[in-house]
Amino acid sequence: MFLLMGINEMGFEVFEEMLDYGDELQIEVYELENGTVVIDAGVKAQGGIGAGIYLSRLCMSDLADIQLAPCDIGGILLPGVQVATDYPAVSCMASQCAMWQIKADKYFAMGSGPARVLAGKTRDLYEKIGFEEFSDIGVIVLESNKLPDEKVSASIAQKCGIDPADLRIAIAPTDSVAGLVQVSARVVETGLHKLFTMGFDINTIKSGWGRAPISPITGDATNCMGSSNDAIIYGGETYYTLLYEDTEELQRYLKGMPSSASRDWGAPFYQTFKAAGFDFFKVDHNVFAPAKVVMNEIKSRRTFVCGKTDHEVLMESFHLECLDSSV
Repeated sequence: MFLLMGINEMGFEVFEEMLDYGDELQIEVYELENGTVVIDAGVKAQGGIGAGIYLSRLCMSDLADIQLAPCDIGGILLPGVQVATDYPAVSCMASQCAMWQIKADKYFAMGSGPARVLAGKTRDLYEKIGFEEFSDIGVIVLESNKLPDEKVSASIAQKCGIDPADLRIAIAPTDSVAGLVQVSARVVETGLHKLFTMGFDINTIKSGWGRAPISPITGDATNCMGSSNDAIIYGGETYYTLLYEDTEELQRYLKGMPSSASRDWGAPFYQTFKAAGFDFFKVDHNVFAPAKVVMNEIKSRRTFVCGKTDHEVLMESFHLECLDSSV
């Protein structure tokens, strides 16, 4: 795969652009003593939808078109996010997928973005999609309710093989507007990740499009983790173009791909998580997938559809309270 510049360089350009619009995005910027620059998009800063769009662009190394889009949930219009990419394997899996657990002393965060490839996290993934990168700069997005310090940034930089002064960090918690936007922007990636765990060759996917509603802030970080997952599980719709000659095998994969193929489908994720004792290992991970999937196989010119949305579960998960305006 040929890109004009490395994904960390592309992420760095988005980061710099974010700095230029800092006031408009309602973010806060600070520099650690070791030179790492940090953008706070929701921990102490106000942040917002615009900051969330920028976080999403960072996560995907700016290899996707990301826009706001309306989503109708049971007759109620809510903001949603729409994602389109012609580099699905790289933008979604090599960069956006949050598969890096950042641990330093008592600090914990989930990391995504182009710096993941420098640290070689999920090396088998990079080998299977045939992607690697060497860079002197690194860009990472953290999902956490605590700002990183020098120890955290030094640990990340060391794993990336770069100087802490060449590391750029953007952060937002799950229970923030910006954080919820960037979770919904994972709708295309969630589908690719599900296929990857099923043993599917995601290199056959040539483009991806998706849309998901943006969850309102529904409570604390755990509640918002549940509702933001539900935005994709029950409201996420995706469309992929791919080259896959064995269309019968493709249909078998597709039938197992949507979230409705999971035994845990049908209730808000927070309820499922609570019933599992808040233990992720007791949750059926097959539920982490878009609600509806469309696949257009280019060679056969056939298009297959599977899955379904569930607006009733979304209304419950989002805590939508419909009032009678005549009262």
